[in-house]
Amino acid sequence: MTAAPAATGGHASHGGGRGDGPRHVAIIMDGNGRWAQRKGLPRVAGHRAGAEAVRKTLQAAADAGVEVLTIYAFSSENWRRSAEEVSDLKGLMRFYLERELATLEKERVQLRIIGDYRAFGPELSARLEKAVERTRTNTRLTLVIALNYGSRAEIAAACRSLATEARDGKIDPSAIDEEVVGRALQTSDWPELDLLIRTSGEQRLSNFLLWQAAYAELLFVDTLWPDFDEAAFNAALASYAARHRRFGGR
Repeated sequence: MTAAPAATGGHASHGGGRGDGPRHVAIIMDGNGRWAQRKGLPRVAGHRAGAEAVRKTLQAAADAGVEVLTIYAFSSENWRRSAEEVSDLKGLMRFYLERELATLEKERVQLRIIGDYRAFGPELSARLEKAVERTRTNTRLTLVIALNYGSRAEIAAACRSLATEARDGKIDPSAIDEEVVGRALQTSDWPELDLLIRTSGEQRLSNFLLWQAAYAELLFVDTLWPDFDEAAFNAALASYAARHRRFGGR
């Protein structure tokens, strides 16, 4: 990875990132199962290949000066998959945490988690928390992994938190506006979402960053996630740079 300026925390005004690029990119990584099926391989092989695609995309994002990369690794709906597949996914998480943690530290990548990751059990939760803590001071790029995440649940939790504060007299209900709600979300530490990419040709958000994507540029590509690489990521950035962001204006 080549060096890039340090990321800045907190929300930013709408706009691009360093130069014409986005500051915050999110990806719905779709197509691992179809990739494996087309090759006559078990689904876990698709997930392994998908994990390698994460490595390539992280490299490309760092090289491009992206500050935050958020990836949808496991949705709250993914529990509906077979017990075998869920177990395989948890095993892959353990493996790649062990393998990639040193690289994240070396390349100054900060790891953060959104979603109710504790549902994966105490052993894996402890590994995730250890990785987050060990990379906490890294400033080059923030990798946010959405685990057991659902956007509607996140918004509902924010509403409950604000309702409790209002009940306890800590906030005036009339003062709750979009900015206040945004600060109550799990993504409040990072710049607003600029670009959301979904692979595999599907064109829906699947309960991912619904609030945050209100003014994000959306890009749906046919590439299956395991085939997504640096060139595909850079093509997505080029598409973003060619768009004129109006934010509701003319």
